[in-house]
Amino acid sequence: MHPAIFAHRGSSGRFAEHTRAAYLQALADGADGVECDVHLTRDRELVCIHDPRLDRTSNGTGDVASTRLKDLRSLDFSSWKGARIPAEYGGIFNQLLSLADLLDILLAARRPVSLAIELKHPSPFGLRLEEQLISFLLNRGWNPVGSTLGNITVSFMSFNPDSMRRLLEVAPQHSVCQLVADVNRDEVKGALFFGALAAGAVVNLMRRAVREGERLIRLHSVGIAGPGIKYVRDHPETVAGWIADGVRVRAWTVNTDDDAALVQQLGIHEITTDYPSRMRELLAGGTVA
Repeated sequence: MHPAIFAHRGSSGRFAEHTRAAYLQALADGADGVECDVHLTRDRELVCIHDPRLDRTSNGTGDVASTRLKDLRSLDFSSWKGARIPAEYGGIFNQLLSLADLLDILLAARRPVSLAIELKHPSPFGLRLEEQLISFLLNRGWNPVGSTLGNITVSFMSFNPDSMRRLLEVAPQHSVCQLVADVNRDEVKGALFFGALAAGAVVNLMRRAVREGERLIRLHSVGIAGPGIKYVRDHPETVAGWIADGVRVRAWTVNTDDDAALVQQLGIHEITTDYPSRMRELLAGGTVA
């Protein structure tokens, strides 16, 4: 049996990430589930955006946390990708999705589908992000016992162990996924534009978080381990040990033939990918050349 396939930010290899088109395409591609990142807006609405800023994936600028949802809806979140959007997937200015919008899309699929929600930290709202998400889901009819909402099975992901602990106060252990990745000082410095001293301090904090996350996985405090594919390549024995110990493993982001082969070799249970249709075809036969 091939791994369950989650569309990473929707079918983001084809359409702009986190857009209506990307998620509708993911369902058309036969993905078992979809993954999204959530931030809170200025008016405390949950929106599906990866970055804390708007600049990379829209024609806007500034922080998501400083912008109201109605203003986000006036921005173009799709043209940067350069992909033509079919008319049935909506126009340019209705591609942004709130989490409520995404739920409506998945509920309308009328088939079992999984939703993996990543809570993005650091957040200016701290763990109020988790509290807002839990409140929102409960109001929509989420059942915490099985972590289901209609035809949707919900799981929660974060790199932040404090986020994991907060979610475990309400969500079942089997629905909580601790993300892990090795921390590279130069990548942190380049991505966040920190100076050398500030980058060093941030890297130390991030590495402590990774160690704590690995501890939560070893102790089975969380039910799912979420290593990046580079972490899988660099630490195959660790990942194999988790699997042997009964931990469910969800690897991200699996896009190449070689990575698919490694996933199958190790027996990883779930993957996220930018190309769900291609990965589905590649893995369906049970072997990858």
